[in-house]
Amino acid sequence: MTQHLDGIQDALSNRHSPAERDKILRRLPPDSGLDAIGVRMKEVFDTAKEWTDIDVSHVPDLLAVPWYEMRMVGVSILDFKARRRGLDDDGRRRLYETYMNHHEFINVWDLVDRAAPRVVGWYLLDKSRRPLFELARSDAAIERRSAITASFWLIRQGDLDDALALAELLLDDPDELVTKPVGTALREVGKIDRQRLLDFLAEHRHRMSRPTLRLATYLLPSDVERSLRE
Repeated sequence: MTQHLDGIQDALSNRHSPAERDKILRRLPPDSGLDAIGVRMKEVFDTAKEWTDIDVSHVPDLLAVPWYEMRMVGVSILDFKARRRGLDDDGRRRLYETYMNHHEFINVWDLVDRAAPRVVGWYLLDKSRRPLFELARSDAAIERRSAITASFWLIRQGDLDDALALAELLLDDPDELVTKPVGTALREVGKIDRQRLLDFLAEHRHRMSRPTLRLATYLLPSDVERSLRE
């Protein structure tokens, strides 16, 4: 291991709990190939904050380690770096490329959710969204999740067209790993432009699973929500 990996693993190991390890292992997908140290998420994030100044070139080493918390530190470092004021486009590109070029290690839903909006979505805000549509057509559900989750940042900036196009593309997805964040994306669209959401639901609600529709309509008035579910 490099000095950085050793330091981060030592910091996590000093915060481990056997009970927490059991909890993490129970919720990790069985096909993830990951083990757990057993560290509470707040302490994982605290560790990532302590190491955010490392060069982004070290993050792939973190992502390649088969410990869940080490990978979470890696994606959290990407996210914390993306939040920094004054980060230029080249800096955002390096974060984005680190995420995209090592997606095989970002293979659990919360690893995606931790970094995709700011690391992927923010970088693509003023660029072609083609990479998101390529992810949305991936054979890997986790990559399709990255596509719709990255769009959360576009929505937050009031940029709804591509987010809605991605949602429409993924409405029939067979995996809840994808359709649940589709519902969340639609809910967030409704915060910005309720009529755009209502128009989308009027056209597509019969294609939507109940969990997706429930998430999409969560913030709507109860009478409107009921009518859309009928």
